[in-house]
Amino acid sequence: MGLNRGRIPRDSHWRILGRRRGYGPEPGGTFQACPVGDDFSLEADLDILPIIRSLPGDDSFALECLFVSAERFITLFHTENQAGPPDQRLRQVRREIEATGTYWHTAAELEFGARVAWRNSAKCIGRLYWRSLRVRDRREVTAAADVAAESVMHLREATNEGRIRPMITVFAPDAPGRPGPQILNPQLVQYAGYETADGSVIGDPQNLDVTRLANDLGWLGGAGRFDKLPLIVQEGGAARTLHLLPADAVLEVPIRHPEFDWFARLGLRWYAVPVISDMYLDIGGVCYPAAPFNGWYMCTEIGSRDLGDTGRYNQLPVIARRMGLATDSDRTLWKDKAITELNLAVLHSYGAAGVTISDHHTESVRFLQHLEREERQGRVCPADWTWIVPPAASSSTPVFHRYYQDFDQAPNFYRHPASERLKPACLQQRQAGQGG
Repeated sequence: MGLNRGRIPRDSHWRILGRRRGYGPEPGGTFQACPVGDDFSLEADLDILPIIRSLPGDDSFALECLFVSAERFITLFHTENQAGPPDQRLRQVRREIEATGTYWHTAAELEFGARVAWRNSAKCIGRLYWRSLRVRDRREVTAAADVAAESVMHLREATNEGRIRPMITVFAPDAPGRPGPQILNPQLVQYAGYETADGSVIGDPQNLDVTRLANDLGWLGGAGRFDKLPLIVQEGGAARTLHLLPADAVLEVPIRHPEFDWFARLGLRWYAVPVISDMYLDIGGVCYPAAPFNGWYMCTEIGSRDLGDTGRYNQLPVIARRMGLATDSDRTLWKDKAITELNLAVLHSYGAAGVTISDHHTESVRFLQHLEREERQGRVCPADWTWIVPPAASSSTPVFHRYYQDFDQAPNFYRHPASERLKPACLQQRQAGQGG
């Protein structure tokens, strides 16, 4: 499930309860694991809606925009679930928005919205399973310690002794004057990155910033290659706090190769479940700033990217030398050989450990099945070719040989702006909106 493009321009006055949407992927950012279209006209939609009465100190335009989003989502919910005309529910939602500046989704709406957000994620190849997403409704949870505890419970339930369950935990939403909690880690489980005096990095270079923040908050770390980072949670309007992950809550897989005995001596490992935690969930204009979710891994996410990328663990040169490959010229295709063996080792290791994982060839076929199902339902499936096509053996997969329509559609997941993810962004964004 991947990042999504910004849905409104930077200078737009459309705000979702004070939190502005993200504006595209951060430079150099990566994303793993695996209803506003391009023809949307805000003015046209507002023309057919009654204007909300102006209240003292109220931004009626922002509230009307919220109702436009709510109307689209509630109508979609009633249509796809054959729940009858949405008129009564829409009147209820309008009254709630007028009275409080937001509205509360029913449990059924939340479950449907979270699943459709996965269905709409243009950069996820694994959407065939979108209906299987388990939704943990924790909207009453706002305290940082409770968010951390529920996140640990999410890890345990999603891991399921290796039989990975697609799952999302939805915490308290943003509301006027009351921002919801936020998890600042990109994933619930990640390895620390430590910069040494000579500029090299021990651990995962991708996590240098969050490691520094954890250090600033009092976490000492261990300066190892695979030190699990603590959770950093920000309760709405409060200071950021650290929360250690219990050792038995994180299942890790040591990476072995089915033929190369020396591979085990590389000391590589990876965690079982990729739980994305730094994106917010937008359902019908309501923003859930903390909604960690997961599918299961595809082998290339770990082998080609996490362990193989030069900006990550950069293991291809190490593996190539152990294989006796000549690395002095790219023409020997040593990288291709090494990355294949690394992906094979990941698949072998997860399989031997009884942990769910897929390969890029199988998942490519399943994605085309998903496209066919969506077409039969009369829906157009958004897809970003650059993310759907796997990073290894690309042209040997069927997803390589076609084009896709890449567009933004809500409900959906959006990454918190990178420049604000590690600082109290909620209040600053709200203040900026009120000041404008």
